[in-house]
Order: sequence, then structure tokens, then C-alpha cells
Amino acid sequence: MFVINRFKLFIIFISLAFVQTVQAAELPNFTELVEQVGPAVVNISTTQKVSAHGNLPPGMEMPDFPEGSPWSDLFKKFFGDKGAPSEDFNTQSLGSGFIIDASGYVITNNHVIRDAEEVIVRLNDRREFKAKIIGSDPRSDVALLKVEASNLPTVKLADPDNLKVGEWVMAIGSPFGFDHSVSVGVVSAIGRNLPSENYVPFIQTDVAINPGNSGGPLFNLDGEVVGINSQIYSRTGGFMGLSFAIPMKVAIEVVDQLKEKGRVSRGWLGILIQDVNRELAESFGMKKPKGAVVLRILEDSPASKAGFKVGDVVVDFNGVNIERSSDLPIAVGSTKTGSKVKVKVIREGKTKTLKVVIEELPSEEELAVTKPNEPAKLNRIGATVSDLAKEQRDALNIPKGGVYVQNIGKGPARESGIKKGDVILKLNSIDIKDAKHFRSIVKKLPTDKSLPILIQRGASPIFLVIKINEK
Repeated sequence: MFVINRFKLFIIFISLAFVQTVQAAELPNFTELVEQVGPAVVNISTTQKVSAHGNLPPGMEMPDFPEGSPWSDLFKKFFGDKGAPSEDFNTQSLGSGFIIDASGYVITNNHVIRDAEEVIVRLNDRREFKAKIIGSDPRSDVALLKVEASNLPTVKLADPDNLKVGEWVMAIGSPFGFDHSVSVGVVSAIGRNLPSENYVPFIQTDVAINPGNSGGPLFNLDGEVVGINSQIYSRTGGFMGLSFAIPMKVAIEVVDQLKEKGRVSRGWLGILIQDVNRELAESFGMKKPKGAVVLRILEDSPASKAGFKVGDVVVDFNGVNIERSSDLPIAVGSTKTGSKVKVKVIREGKTKTLKVVIEELPSEEELAVTKPNEPAKLNRIGATVSDLAKEQRDALNIPKGGVYVQNIGKGPARESGIKKGDVILKLNSIDIKDAKHFRSIVKKLPTDKSLPILIQRGASPIFLVIKINEK
């Protein structure tokens, strides 16, 4: 009996060893993959100019440091003596990228090359090339570069529909400047939407990504690029197990447009939306939470022309099921401008189909002046404006025209004496009709010339002089 038990134990031991051997054999070996695709991954270094302003912030004075103190030199370098002019300094940053065409086209992130005065692309064989920025798209965070070279190593691009959650992926990049570092992991989720990004369904992975990896490729086991490593979720500034990549389907659509016209055109509907929760679904007569509820319709937008109403719940856009509100911007943005599409909405418990002609998404500056409650970018004169509401017109006795100054930043507007809350009535002797008209006038203003600007502050109109100095 003892002999038989020993024999059984031996068989079990052999079986377990065999299973472990098989499992070990199934784990991927990335060495050949790295050798195959590594040469097409590049390091990207950029140079930007930043200004160290000569004046300290208002109300702050230069500390009285002892003579020869290093702190005194530091303060003078960045703030200078009172009244001293600003001084420009060069700063450098690092990122990654990959070659998609043997003639020298390179993909990276927009934030890697943003505001760069010089971009250097370095291959793993130590060759360096000065790159030209063909175009970049802040909304998708994709940029296209071109170096003057030939017969360069290239990557293969994956079929975007074949990516599966749970499959192995590998990143190559330059975290913290360490060239061609390899990290591996699995796909954690696909179609992930981030709060600050409306037009990218991100690939989520647990691949270790750190500063310097941005713009680098995410490979599958076939050596094909499935995404561009772009962001991480972190409370420390370093990797915490959550990284996000831009799918190549999105990236290639952007790259094709950048090649063709140097910019990206997206579809635009012109509505502000939010998710439908359980309580809202019940109030709208819906069986379950689904879709995007319309909070606001922008004036003169495709949605306003098509008859959208506040409270409509968009559940289908041009045949694309809208499960969450984040699905809608992606579907609209990828629609060709000028297309007439059908949109299904739930209105007062009933399904209704609207037909809308999609227009091109305006620039962020153009959208800013139509959305007075949202953060806006400053224009050439350093002022953010919006159209006057009826209540404002009545209170200020302005029957028509003019724009309301929402915010004043550094620039000609502040220097001329314009303040937040003023109403601009005339600029360069031209009556201001609305915010859109104001924006077009500002773009055409001559430089280095004193221009009259009529404002109303409270009940009193006053002329000021504004001058735009551009180098």
C-alpha cells in the first residue's frame, strides 16, 4: 500500500511539473519583439523659450538678502530688479515617438512638441535629425513630424478592431530620459473616456508609463502599434498602474488630415450634455439610464437649426448607440462635416428622430466666446468677451451691439485701461455687432499703431487707446 501511494505521489508531482512547464511556455517572450520593432522607436527632445519676467508680482518686493547670497542671484535671475525687462531662457523637454514611413514621418504627442522652437529626433543607432512639425492636434494630443532621411526603419500598424481586453502589450520609450526602455503589461480596458478629453476613446493598460514615455508606441505581440502612450493617472506624478494610450484608429485619422491640410477638421453638433443617471432616467420615462441629456443648445449651431430642445436625451447618433454621454462627442467628431445624419432622441418619454447637418467644430477660442460660463482663451488683445444677455442690455441701456468683457489677462487690453465688466462698443472706429464680429475685427487689427476703442463702464461711455505690439 505504501509503494502504491508513493507511486501516486510521483505521478502527481510529474503532472504538476508538466502543467507548470506548459504555463511557463505560454508566457510571452519579448526579446525578439524588441529587436524587431526597437529601431523604429525614437527619442524626441525639444527646446522652448520661456520668459523670466523682470518685475515681481504686485505688492511683493525683492527680499533684502546679504551681499553675495546665492538666493539674491536666484531672485535676480527670475525676477530681476524692479522695472527690469523680461529675459528669455531656453528649456528642454524629452518624449518619444515612432517612425511610420521610411521617408521620415514620425508620430508623437502634441504635448511633447507644444511651443517647441526646435525638435530633435534621435534613433537608437545614435543618428540625429532636426524635425519639421507638419501639424499637431491638441484635442487628440497627436502630432506629426518629418525628418529629411530615407530608408528609415518603420513600425506596422494594427487593425484597430482586433484589440482585446486582457491581451499582452509592450511599450518602448524614454522615461525620465532613459532611451529605449521597455515595459510590458496587459490591456485593462478599451474605449475609456477621460474627463478632460472628449474626442479620444483611450486604451487603458497597466504598462508602466512615466514622463518621457509620452508619444511612444504601444505594441501588441505581433509587433504592431495599437496605440500612442499619452497619459497616466497618478496622485504622485509617477506611474500608479493606470496608463492610457490613443488608439491608432484615431491617430491615423488625425495624421491623414495633418498630412493633407496641416490641421484637423471635426464634426460639431453644438450642444452641452451630461450623463443620464437612474433618477433622471426615471423622470424622463426611460427604463434604464442611457444616452446624453441636452443641457444647453448653442446659438446658431447645427443642433439649434435641427430643432433640438433642452431635455432631449440623445440615444443614437447616425446609427451609433449612445450608451454614455462620453460616446456622443466621439461619434460627432468623427463625422464628416456637411453630412446630414439622423439623431434619435427621447423627448417627453417618446422617441423622436431629428435630421441634422453636421458643421465643422469651431476653434477653442471661437467656442469660448459662445460659452460665457466656461473658461476661455485670451485673444490678441488679452481679453475674453461674450455676447450681452437681454438683462445686461436692459440694465446698461444698450439696445444693440457691443460685447461684455469677461476676463482681462496680460496684454494690450489691460495696458489700455480696459477692465472686467466693461462693454466694448467700438474698436478701430468699427461698431461691434456681437462676439463673433469682435473676434474677426481683433484678428485683423494692425500692429504698432494706436487705435481708438469705445467702452461703456457702468452708465458712462469712454474712449481709450489700444496698441498691439507683436514681434
